[in-house]
Amino acid sequence: MGQAEQALERLGIKLGEVPTPVASYVPAKQVGNVVYTSGNDCRIDGVLMATGKVGKDLTVEEGYAVARQVAINLLAVLKAHLGELDRIKQVVKMLAFVNSADGFTHQPFVINGASDLLVEVLGEKGRHARSAISANELPFDTPVEIELIVEVEEA
Repeated sequence: MGQAEQALERLGIKLGEVPTPVASYVPAKQVGNVVYTSGNDCRIDGVLMATGKVGKDLTVEEGYAVARQVAINLLAVLKAHLGELDRIKQVVKMLAFVNSADGFTHQPFVINGASDLLVEVLGEKGRHARSAISANELPFDTPVEIELIVEVEEA
C-alpha cells in the first residue's frame, strides 16, 4: 500500500468505483506524463450527496463537504487510471465550478474542501494552482464540479 492509500486509510476514506460516464467522454485522458480528468461531482455510490445552489440551498460549510467528496471521487478516477496514487508527481491545476445562488461570492472557501483534501492525502504534491468559478447551473443540479490536471511519474 502506497503513502497516498495509507493517508486515505488514516482519514477513514474508501475510494468508490468510478461511475460510467453519463455522456460522450472518458473519466481521464493522459498525454505524455500529464493526466486530465473530466469534471466530477459529489456522487457516493451513484447518488449525489447534495443538490442545489450554495448560498441558498447549502451553506459554505456544506459546500466545503461536497467539494471534499468531489476530490475523493477524483482520486478514485486517478487511481483507476494510474493503478497507484503514488505515481502522482504533482497536482498542477484544479478547475472548480460552484453552483452559486445570486450574489454568492465565497466560491474559494467552498473549493477549499477539495484543495485541503488533496494536501491531506498527497502532501506537498497535492498543492496546486486553482480557479474557483461561479456557475448559475451545473449538470444534474450538483453543487460543485471539479476537474484536475496532474503530472505523473512514468509507469
